[in-house]
Amino acid sequence: MYIAIIPNRDSPPAVLLRESYREGGKVKKRTLANLSALSMEHVEVLRHALKGETLVPAEERFEVLRSRPHGHVAAVLGTLRRLGLEEVLSTRRHRKRDLVVAMIVARILEPRSKLATARELGGETLASTLGEVLGVGEASADELYEAMDWLNGGQERIEEKLAKRHLAEGGTVLWDVTTTYFEGRHCALARPGYSRDHRPDRPQIVFGLLTTDRGCPVAVEVFGGNTADPETLESAVVRLREGFGLSRVVVVGDRGMITQARITGELRPQGLGWITALRAPQVRELWKKGPLQLSLFDEQDLAEITSPDFPGERLIACRNPLLAEERARKREALLEATERELEKVRRATVRERGPLRGRDQIGMRVGKVLGRFKVGKHFRLAITDHSLAFERDEERIGEEAALDGIYVVRTSVRAEELSAEAAVEAYKRLSQVERGFRVCKGSELEVRPIHHRREDRVRAHVFLCMLAHYVRWHMEQRLAPLLFTDHDPEAGRERRVSVVAPAQRSEKADRKASRKRTEEGLPVHSFQTLLRDVATLCKNTIQVGEHITFERLTRPTPLQERVFESLGVKYGL
Repeated sequence: MYIAIIPNRDSPPAVLLRESYREGGKVKKRTLANLSALSMEHVEVLRHALKGETLVPAEERFEVLRSRPHGHVAAVLGTLRRLGLEEVLSTRRHRKRDLVVAMIVARILEPRSKLATARELGGETLASTLGEVLGVGEASADELYEAMDWLNGGQERIEEKLAKRHLAEGGTVLWDVTTTYFEGRHCALARPGYSRDHRPDRPQIVFGLLTTDRGCPVAVEVFGGNTADPETLESAVVRLREGFGLSRVVVVGDRGMITQARITGELRPQGLGWITALRAPQVRELWKKGPLQLSLFDEQDLAEITSPDFPGERLIACRNPLLAEERARKREALLEATERELEKVRRATVRERGPLRGRDQIGMRVGKVLGRFKVGKHFRLAITDHSLAFERDEERIGEEAALDGIYVVRTSVRAEELSAEAAVEAYKRLSQVERGFRVCKGSELEVRPIHHRREDRVRAHVFLCMLAHYVRWHMEQRLAPLLFTDHDPEAGRERRVSVVAPAQRSEKADRKASRKRTEEGLPVHSFQTLLRDVATLCKNTIQVGEHITFERLTRPTPLQERVFESLGVKYGL
């Protein structure tokens, strides 16, 4: 940092505080402050202070008045603006749009309640430069709620813009749903239902996520907590056909979502294609009837078969050796655990003091054991009023073991349009939606637990989290070389298709994970720890003496420079 005196032809010279910095291998200069209004005496004091000379009086030395974490704000907000999300929200800038942008960014930086978010935007209680950069530093919690109401009213319009940007005729979309629990009992959406978060003591809501074939979120919809997964598919079809105007799309959903009833009643009449998988009983039936022969996997892990039970569809049988090993291990562990607990019940029937008696009482104890480990079908039981006998059903266990690691993908898309390998790969990409759910529901975005009472606020909250996931998803794509993730998709794709197994890491990703260093020698991070590192780049308010105050950013580290270079944004917002 230095002082430059720039002469003017007919005016006093301009006195500028400047610094040199490097960008893209080039040395550039920028002006930090205009000091022309200062006396030359003060300019000289500042010049000596910049050189660190001891002759500067103590009262004229530097003092940092305040430091505000800024780098993570610049990274997230810069990405949001590079994606044009502000214009997607509204083509005209206004306060509600700025407040929604602030809530999206805050959700990625550190998710909080709306009240806590309002406090962290305030000038006296700020946690970053977010409120200052967007000009919403004095926003109240009520204003944030009003902005959420505005966002909820524009959800369809916003999603249509995202769909136009990311979806196209003849493309593939992924649809999946999850549940999350609700705090309170005053919202119409919060109803008793199955909890994927293992919180059956709380009412639930269901929300579905529609993404591109790569997992980029495009739309989200909230349902009552007692809505079954297949019932949500109709809503997705309506959004695709009527909301987004798409008539030729392939919908990918799991075996519990795209059932035969949904294919017959919704997908086929609308002319939409589908990719899903058969349920275990259907796979077993194919094996017993003959179309699915285990010899198909002697030399390869993928084979296309046909069956009269699925006319006009292609069936692609796959075998995953790693999954087969894991299922065998898990089944044996559950069988052994069940045997141990059943043995405790048996011993209770023969103990000397207070033996367990009665067919009903013994049956209730046995039922609890079987309900806990879910492998009761693999046991033969004999219960009397005075005894319990049990043994494994080896024949049934053998039948199940024969199909370990085998699954069958079913699709209506013709072979000339989609190869068998590509169909399997499309089905496996549902894991991208599941990962999106983990991001939304975990500590990253914290969609749960939900405290809002009004139905529209709940919908707005979930939509806000989806938009935050949209920004984060794009950030992770660009930051992949710096993260513990596979950033060599082509190499990984070849390996995945060759074994028809879950997504495997490339050799580069394995090497990066073991060394904890990138190819450039930079430390590897998770997304959250990388964001915390970037947050140490601060905006500092500096005072020299009593009259000179200016702001300066912390000098970025090589890793921080690499982050902003990868994101394609500048940290000097």
